[in-house]
Amino acid sequence: MKILLPLAVGIAALAATSAASASTLSDVRDAGVVKCGVSTGLAGFATPDDAGNWQGLDVDLCRAIAAATLGDATAVEFVPLTSKVRFEVLKSGEIDVLVRTTTWTLTRDVGLGLNFAGVNYYDGQGFMVPTSLEGVNSALDLDGASVCIQTGTTTELNLSEYFRLNNMAYEPVPVETSAEGRSAYSAGRCDIYTTDASALAAQRSGLEDPSAHKILPEIISKEPLGPVVRHGDDQWLDIVKWSHNAMLNAEELGVTSANAVERSKDASNPAVQKLLGTADAGLGAQLGLSEDWAMNIITQVGNYGESFERNVGADTPLKLERGLNALWTNGGIQYAPPIK
Repeated sequence: MKILLPLAVGIAALAATSAASASTLSDVRDAGVVKCGVSTGLAGFATPDDAGNWQGLDVDLCRAIAAATLGDATAVEFVPLTSKVRFEVLKSGEIDVLVRTTTWTLTRDVGLGLNFAGVNYYDGQGFMVPTSLEGVNSALDLDGASVCIQTGTTTELNLSEYFRLNNMAYEPVPVETSAEGRSAYSAGRCDIYTTDASALAAQRSGLEDPSAHKILPEIISKEPLGPVVRHGDDQWLDIVKWSHNAMLNAEELGVTSANAVERSKDASNPAVQKLLGTADAGLGAQLGLSEDWAMNIITQVGNYGESFERNVGADTPLKLERGLNALWTNGGIQYAPPIK
């Protein structure tokens, strides 16, 4: 007993120290910004405009987290990261959250000591080819092709497995960034370009003549893309997770950036009242946030549907359909737990 008691006290002290040092929310409040890791530039998801202002679906989620925690959606420091270094930068504490078209896998979720906080875009790997490439209408027509592929991504393994299973050969042309991949493909250094289908649409929109390129019909993988945080800080995981869920719930309830203030005055719908913090439910306090945390997200960033249409939807250069990313009530699989 004399030996075990000091040991138990030491373990308890270590646990308390670890818990104290794991408060990302405190670090964010002290810094006054959310440090958000994003792509080095991918149209529709994370890219700076001519004035240096970041825009995109991933960018909006970064801003939603800032609105929830700091009350200001502009309080974000965007940190562009390549796929090769993104996880190490997150694990080192240089950023607070990674929102960078990152696929949720078992190895990343468990083996790397990270937590995925949801899926903000359901995607899958595809192939883009020049329309001038004769006889290629399917991914099964690609035997012997040279392939531009971004290193440090799940697409490398997917590509290898797909070609092996279909008894085809290929020549990899490795690239570090999306911009490098588009440049190499455009210059003819590879016959085809493979990555997530949404990213292919983004890359095609940036080519000199988008109509001279087509995306083949095959989708060869599941790529659930979402925000990532470090293991060991459940409160921060909850905040990131529920920031995304708030945007989904708002769309489902018909709450938009334009009508949120007015809807908050309507006491006839308890779900809306709880979402917007006007019901006396104390839900914000459970997250360690103010009661208007979700109201700040919706009024300053918008709901999920608004973000989707603004960044990647039918009226954007990407012209992506909602598909799997439609709400579950509209035939998709975007489904958020209720806020109550």
